Amino acid sequence: MTEPKVDALWEVDADTMSGWQGIVDLMAEICGVPAGLVMRITGNDIEVFVSSRTQGNPYRVGDRERLVGSGLYCEHVAKTHAPLHVPDALADERWRQNPDIKLGMIAYHGYPIASPDGGVFGTICVLDTAPHDLESRFDRLLDRFKVHIEHDLVSIRRAQELEAALGRVQKLEGVLPTCQYCKKIRLPDADEDDPASWIAIETYIRERTSASFSHGICPDCLRKARSGS
Repeated sequence: MTEPKVDALWEVDADTMSGWQGIVDLMAEICGVPAGLVMRITGNDIEVFVSSRTQGNPYRVGDRERLVGSGLYCEHVAKTHAPLHVPDALADERWRQNPDIKLGMIAYHGYPIASPDGGVFGTICVLDTAPHDLESRFDRLLDRFKVHIEHDLVSIRRAQELEAALGRVQKLEGVLPTCQYCKKIRLPDADEDDPASWIAIETYIRERTSASFSHGICPDCLRKARSGS
C-alpha cells in the first residue's frame, strides 16, 4: 500500500454542499442503512464532511481521526485507492478490531474520491449495524455518486484556478514604475535605489501570470537594423 496523497483543504460552496447532503441522505435511504458519509482528508486527519440525516447515525460533521494507522475502513480505501467491502467485520479477522465497531458499525462499503490532481479528497461510504452484503446490490449506486462528487471537485478546482488567474491579472493593473532606458520594472513598494528591486518586464509578467515569452523583431526595428540606423 502507498500513503494517501493529502490534498489541500477544499472550500466547497453552499449549493454543492446541499447537493452532497442530498446524495448521502438518498444513499442511506436506498441502502437501508443508518449511515451514509462523505469523508474528507484534512492534513493528517480524516473527518466527517457530510453525514446522512438518518435515524441511528452516530457520525457528526466535523468528527475526525488520525488517518494513518487509525485502522479505519476509510484509511484502507484512501491508501489503496480502491473500493472496500466488509459484509461483517465481526466475522472478519482483519476488521474485527477497527474503531467503527465501537459505534456498532460492522458492515461497510466505500469508494475513494479522487481529487483533480490525482490525490485523494476522501471517501464516500455507507455503514450498517448488522451484517449486510451491501456490495451486491448497491455497488453501482455508490460508484455513480462518487463520480458525481469528483466532477464537482473538478468544477471547484477550475473556479479556484480562474480566481487565482484573475488575481494575478489584477496585480498588473495600475501604475508600474518603469525605467525609461532599459524598460525594467520596479517591484511594488520596493526601494527605487535598490538595484535588486528592478527586474526585466518578462520576469515580472512571467512570475505573476501564466504567460511566457518568445522573441522576434518588429517591422520598425527590422527596417532600422537593415538600414543601419
